Amino acid sequence: MERLNVYISRTGVCSRRQADAYISEKRVLVNGEIAVLGMQVSDNDEIRLDGKSLGEKAPHVILAYHKPKGITCTMDPAVEGNITQAIKYPLRIFPIGRLDKDSEGLILLTSDGDIVNKILRAENAHDKEYYVKVNLPLMGDFKELMEEGIEIYNPVKSEMTVTLPCRVKVINEQSFYITLNQGLNRQIRRMVATLGYRVIYLKRVRIMHIELNDLSKGAYRPLTETESRILYEAIQ
Repeated sequence: MERLNVYISRTGVCSRRQADAYISEKRVLVNGEIAVLGMQVSDNDEIRLDGKSLGEKAPHVILAYHKPKGITCTMDPAVEGNITQAIKYPLRIFPIGRLDKDSEGLILLTSDGDIVNKILRAENAHDKEYYVKVNLPLMGDFKELMEEGIEIYNPVKSEMTVTLPCRVKVINEQSFYITLNQGLNRQIRRMVATLGYRVIYLKRVRIMHIELNDLSKGAYRPLTETESRILYEAIQ
């Protein structure tokens, strides 16, 4: 059993919010009776919208997308370069979390709104790895300072905060990998800026067990069965 608005949205007809509007307008019938908000339905029920039987529910999908720089992680059609327009996926999907406009790399999108909420609620328990290049050679204690935590401004709470401990692997004099289990706004950029650097290139290469690998910029792929299974197990 599931809520009627969820059932309708999974057929690809509309969003959950729009489904609620259709139900409120008495345009939805369940087994010949006028539907009400919040009611539960199953696959055995006959659901009709404006007299037309709805198609089968589309199975949930989770995609790995290589977001290019310049794309904004919003579904708002008023925002130029929004992720929905960029990916052009035939079903309604939601980005899981965000990756700032000036950065590129891995972001997950899904048609399963429940998994979005579960992942975001447990965001600080999930590793995310980034490749970063800065404008100046790294000083000798850069790795240690970053790993211990940097005091940065948190614009969401309008206060200073110390970042959680993280892992840093220096690649060369201007590049490093950093693994965070935290998701503050523009966190890496603010951390390195505090130490006197400016990020000139930033790419997310991994979320939990899911890696970007050689996925082309602007391309997407569905998660493998193993990737999906581990993801669902991790958020239970």
